[in-house]
Amino acid sequence: MKEAQIWEILSTVPDPEIPVINVVDLGIIRQISIQGEKLEIQATPTYSGCPATDAIKESIIETLKANGVKNLSFKYLLDPPWTTDWISDEGRRKLREYGIAIKEKGSIDKKSLFSDEKDVECPQCHSLDTQMISLHGSTPCKSLYQCKSCKEPFDYFKCH
Repeated sequence: MKEAQIWEILSTVPDPEIPVINVVDLGIIRQISIQGEKLEIQATPTYSGCPATDAIKESIIETLKANGVKNLSFKYLLDPPWTTDWISDEGRRKLREYGIAIKEKGSIDKKSLFSDEKDVECPQCHSLDTQMISLHGSTPCKSLYQCKSCKEPFDYFKCH
C-alpha cells in the first residue's frame, strides 16, 4: 500500500469528541513510515491528558486493519506538542461550521509582554465581542466562551 492511500484511509477516522473533523485535518498524524510490509504511524495528541487518546489510537488501528494493513505499529509523540496551527484549512472550516472557534494560524491569543489578548470570533455571528466564561469547556482542550452580541455560548480550542 502506498503512503497516499494510508493518508486517505486515515482521513476517514473521525475525532471521537468532535466527529465533524478527522485525525488528518486535526493535524495529529505526524508521520507515516512504510518499510516493506511494515507500517508505522506517529501521532501527537491534542492535549497530553486527552481522555480520547486511547480511543483515537484504537480507531486508527482498527480502520487500517479493516483496510488490509496487517503489520502495523503506532506511536504517540509528545514533542513537539500539538498546536492548533497544525489543523488544516478544511478542518478549521469544519470546526467553525460545527460551532467551535479557533485562532488564526500563527496568531497570538495570550497576553504577553508586547501584545494584547487576541479577540475570539463567535462562530455563530462572527462578532469579536466575546468573553471567556470558563477556562474549561466541553473537553479539556477547549475553553467555554460566550458571544456578547448573539448571547450564544461556544467552545474555543485552547492554544498549545
